[in-house]
Amino acid sequence: MARELVYAPGHDRARSLGWLGSAWVEHFTVHGPGDVQGDDVDLDDEFAGFLVDAYALDGHGRRQYSRAVLSRAKGRAKSEIAGFVGLFEAFGPCRFCGWATGGETYRWRDFTYTYEPGEPMGQQLTYPYIRCLATEESQTGNTYDVIHYNLTEGPLGEDLPKDAAGLTRVLLPGGGEIVPSTASSSAKDGGKESLAIFDEPHLYITPELRRMFKTVDRNLRKRKAAQPWGLLTSTMYQAGEDSILEALDRQAKAIREGRTRSARLLWDHREAPADVELTDLDAMVAALREVYGPAADWMDLPGIVENEFWDLTKAPEESRRYFFNQRSSAATAWTTAPEWTACHDPERPPLLDGDTVVMFFDGSKNDDATGLVAVRMSDGHAAVLHCQEKPEGPAGAGWEVERAAADLAVRTAFDRFDVVGFFADVREFESYVDAWAFEFGDRLLVDATPGRSRSAVAFDMRAKVPEFVPAVERTLAEIKQKALTHDGDSRLTRHVLNARRQPTRYGVLIRKEARDSPHKIDLAVCLIGARHVRRLVLASPEWTRRGRRRTGRLRVFT
Repeated sequence: MARELVYAPGHDRARSLGWLGSAWVEHFTVHGPGDVQGDDVDLDDEFAGFLVDAYALDGHGRRQYSRAVLSRAKGRAKSEIAGFVGLFEAFGPCRFCGWATGGETYRWRDFTYTYEPGEPMGQQLTYPYIRCLATEESQTGNTYDVIHYNLTEGPLGEDLPKDAAGLTRVLLPGGGEIVPSTASSSAKDGGKESLAIFDEPHLYITPELRRMFKTVDRNLRKRKAAQPWGLLTSTMYQAGEDSILEALDRQAKAIREGRTRSARLLWDHREAPADVELTDLDAMVAALREVYGPAADWMDLPGIVENEFWDLTKAPEESRRYFFNQRSSAATAWTTAPEWTACHDPERPPLLDGDTVVMFFDGSKNDDATGLVAVRMSDGHAAVLHCQEKPEGPAGAGWEVERAAADLAVRTAFDRFDVVGFFADVREFESYVDAWAFEFGDRLLVDATPGRSRSAVAFDMRAKVPEFVPAVERTLAEIKQKALTHDGDSRLTRHVLNARRQPTRYGVLIRKEARDSPHKIDLAVCLIGARHVRRLVLASPEWTRRGRRRTGRLRVFT
């Protein structure tokens, strides 16, 4: 099972109103429409933990997150937990009012909560305004349905006026509202939200829905004292549709890799293992049990396998996305996320000083990424040695690659490893390639372009398309056959999954999704190039002679 958690710096579960919030939800709410409607709520550890994370505070008592994303498989009751959060924001002690010395209590109706020493204490918002966003004009949305049911059939509605909770609006006692909203209605309102709940943002792919998100998200910046925030609950997205969830996934990756200064996004994603055998019922049920976690006990897991994965009228990629909660790939994707993830081998030793490796370098000036990838000769294991990328947002204005840093990375690699093959794309780094060829060329067993001055190193991508096409095809085959391993580097993963197929008269290359796309593929190019260099070295007479000299017999490499 893959669990992705992205936290802000200094995140501390001990400093959260979520403990109080979980106790409040379990005391006051009931399950919404469905088989268990009206039953008391007992939050499982996973959802209780999400509330604790979502309500984490900094050292001054302010919310750490302006957005919180909960990504889970279809049927995991994500909309219901969002409804409970909406009710807590409307009626509960959801904002900070001081640090407890220990023993202080919060009381409301028949509910009492005693604070631990150092725990943050909560108070109600002065004017809660909760907006529940739906994708269809004709629907109020699953989240609002949970809220409406609780306020008409549950204990929270006992003291409300009879007509306070309508199908189109809830008027809160003392001021405030809960409203369902659609793309057209949300764009017209002035924006008083203290909480916006976005349900299934993987579907926000139309101009109207993207505009709805941007309008409401901007509204959340208006009420500083209320500390507004957005809660997004969703199943995984279809890559390439540029949904709002896909954009937030990119933001989460940028935070994890330190490529942005904005860290006010909580990302909580859970998916099934990548290498599940889709014809094995027991393996499929085990994978579903992992992805659904505590909810697996009340899900019909064999039924999901037979009616979703094995139904020939349904696309396997769609079933993976909805029920394994895996990112499904664009139609033109070079490889898929499950295929690439299955090649991750955390048990494989990392590249160590003295290892015999080959390398590929792809340089740029100020737009594309600059990268250096090494592949170990003995087992083909790949690792990123260097990567520079244009920072996201304003920090990227005027940015240029630090060529000296790239040069140092290459030289350091030659110092650390026994490098027997090294190709470098000459564009933007011509003088450096000349220097590398002069200093290190004698150590290499294969030439990039025999008969030319920079022959040991220089690899001109524009002139080498016929040679690179089979390298692309061979690397893809190795990924599908799990004959390639990598260390899970998130930058390499992102670049590989960004790659799209580009048919040429020679065969298929890889390309970005668009010429001006900010989604880079340079490390994927380096990976393919390094795998190509390794194959050339393995086939070279010099490598065969080298193996005989070292061992007295021919060494076998995969």
